[in-house]
Amino acid sequence: MKPKGRASGPGRASAADHDHEACVSRALAAAAVLCRRRGARLTPLRRRVLELVWLSHRPAGAYELLARLGPRRAAKPPTIYRALDFLVTQGLVHRVNSRNAFVGCAEPGHTAAAEILICAECGSASEIADGRVARAVRHGAARIGFEVGGHITEAVGRCRACRAEQPRLAT
Repeated sequence: MKPKGRASGPGRASAADHDHEACVSRALAAAAVLCRRRGARLTPLRRRVLELVWLSHRPAGAYELLARLGPRRAAKPPTIYRALDFLVTQGLVHRVNSRNAFVGCAEPGHTAAAEILICAECGSASEIADGRVARAVRHGAARIGFEVGGHITEAVGRCRACRAEQPRLAT
């Protein structure tokens, strides 16, 4: 059965089918529209950090992003963390807690819940936006009197490309 919701990242199609340049362009354009609509400032540094997050479909850590900014930028760790906090708050990136890293959000502005699929072999990450998962978490929490404000579910496994390269042997 095909999962409902929308996936982002190369795991939903073969890497050959993925137009990464268009993917990054769409993410940056959507971020600009969202921030303009909200009256939030997508400064050049915030935009560049968002672009760096999207340049790879692998979770990127703050220090990796800082290094990728290059020596032209005199940014320090607090600067990167402030930019990332803004991007998380606006729903433009998600924090991948298990990796202490960040990935681009498939549905900009969507901050309440996310399901992130991480490939244990190549490190790629894809987001599925499946409201059924969020409802199940809220429902389960409500049964014990807990109110969920938001959640990020992380699942580790093998992406389509890695499975195609080396299928698991049946045991």
